[in-house]
Amino acid sequence: MSAPKLTPDELRTLFLFEKLTDDQLAWIAEHGCVEHVAAGELVIEEGAPADKFFLLLSGTIALSRRVGQDDVQTTRTEQRGVYMGATQAYIRDEGVERKYMASMRALDDSDFFVLSAADFGWMMREWFPMAIHLLEGLTLGMRSTQAAISERQRLVALGALSAGLMHELNNPAAAASRATGALRQRVAGMRHKLGMLAAGKVAPERLDALVELQEDVIERAAKAPALTALQAADREDELGDWMEEHQVTGGWDLAPVFAQGGLDIECLELIKAKVVEPGLLDQAIHWIGYALETEQLMSDIEDATGRVSSLVASAKQYSQLDRAAHQWIDVHTGLDSTLVMLGHKIGDGVKVVKEYDRGLPQVPAHPAELNQVWTNIIDNAVQAMHGAGTLTIRTYREDDHVVVSIGDTGPGVPEELRKRVFEPFFTTKAVGEGTGLGLDISYRIVVNGHGGDIVLRSQPGDTRFLVSLPLAEQASR
Repeated sequence: MSAPKLTPDELRTLFLFEKLTDDQLAWIAEHGCVEHVAAGELVIEEGAPADKFFLLLSGTIALSRRVGQDDVQTTRTEQRGVYMGATQAYIRDEGVERKYMASMRALDDSDFFVLSAADFGWMMREWFPMAIHLLEGLTLGMRSTQAAISERQRLVALGALSAGLMHELNNPAAAASRATGALRQRVAGMRHKLGMLAAGKVAPERLDALVELQEDVIERAAKAPALTALQAADREDELGDWMEEHQVTGGWDLAPVFAQGGLDIECLELIKAKVVEPGLLDQAIHWIGYALETEQLMSDIEDATGRVSSLVASAKQYSQLDRAAHQWIDVHTGLDSTLVMLGHKIGDGVKVVKEYDRGLPQVPAHPAELNQVWTNIIDNAVQAMHGAGTLTIRTYREDDHVVVSIGDTGPGVPEELRKRVFEPFFTTKAVGEGTGLGLDISYRIVVNGHGGDIVLRSQPGDTRFLVSLPLAEQASR
């Protein structure tokens, strides 16, 4: 049984063919046919030989690209007459096998008008020779330009994120290194005291008293409330005066250690009361000082290494390397990890305000792609403020959508440019500072990839990008 055909009049209802002559429509009707594809079936597969040109007659289709181990949906449409498949069969790439650049799946029962790639290529070259020359030059030029710009953009983005992450990692790593060096010195001092004990210079009964006193003081220090910088300075003066009065050697060096540990004059008096033998107070104070400083240094190392682990976790969350491409997510997790990754670029001059609605439900999304959206918008906001201002990130629910608002206090976007910010290659930055791809990519991720919306509202001192994401999966129509 032969495949069903379309008449020339039926072909003329497709916008691609509406201006063709009767003879041209008759040729297409003779060489093409109608194909039916059931819901859920794969129509074309990325990487397979591109041997057919498709026009959608009815139904809903989705295009997807393979990224690593995941399929990422790029387009979803039910518009009659849209075309896909061997759309560039007219380009003469001699000796180069043409392959489908994406996969296409029918979401509903769908009908297509199909031409072979050979017939479509011949038709285009024979009927529109001048247009084909122009299209070939434009296509090949755009292909090489896009490849160069995209590669450069990826390298710049990776370099910026890597520099920021390395800067953030360097601080806790340096702190851990410093604390480790100081801890080595304190442990050496404690070994010296142990040597004195082994040599019999400290009586055994003194050791029992010192150990008991040391445990009491450390427990007291662990429960002490945190002090402000001014309170700590006052406490150091008080402790230093007390130690000087009681002839503790190096008392002014020990005072900050005791103050940082939250100990006060009352604690020193307790130590003095428990030290019975004359001359033991100085040794007791130093012994407890070593113990306190060792505890503080170990806490510093724990905090620093914990910060490194937190940064690594944020980097993993940002990249989503160990997660599925599509999942139900809490948008705040991606926003927080993006802020961590851009911490160095945001700098100290920009105040970050988070107005999160933590009660928001999860949304179905591609988290790594949304992180790219947050990165592009936040990066633009920081650049607009020139390193000084307020970055406000707010989340809230609006009907059946979750809305993420990212605002800055920069000069704003002029009214005549607001409608163009999502255009490919459009940028308001100086030459060399932007590619004009960030917001275009963000728009396609949010609108085409997630079925949401992204809008810009701007006036001087208040520019906001509103990203709206649906709470439900997009259903087939």
